[in-house]
Amino acid sequence: MAKKLGPPIVLGVITILAIVFLTGGGTDDKDILREIFQVNAVYYESGHVEVSFLDKSSKTNSVVMEILGMDETFQKSFTGSEFIEIIAFPNPPKYGWEIHPIVLDVDHNELGHIQLKTEVHIQGDPSPPVIYSRP
Repeated sequence: MAKKLGPPIVLGVITILAIVFLTGGGTDDKDILREIFQVNAVYYESGHVEVSFLDKSSKTNSVVMEILGMDETFQKSFTGSEFIEIIAFPNPPKYGWEIHPIVLDVDHNELGHIQLKTEVHIQGDPSPPVIYSRP
């Protein structure tokens, strides 16, 4: 007796379509975002974090930066396509920089609302990856 292949094939096709749909249809606009936006957050042993942002397209209207996980969340707004902000951090966090993610809400003329998330790294260490999203 021959096996019926219909249900497994249908299930496989549905699975592939679901993966393509959930990952953005096979196109990765994150590459475009990586090319346009640069963000970095460096801890210096002198007791501060330097956060830098650059929009290479120069089409950013405003950016709201938040540093989460602090006793009082740090939040500051910027206009334009570039900034450097220095924030006092007398000591590195006891449980690592992961507990203080830096989130940037970007309002861009062409791309709309973009969110960038990164972590602080110690001067001389490699930069952690930046997470790009479109809410």
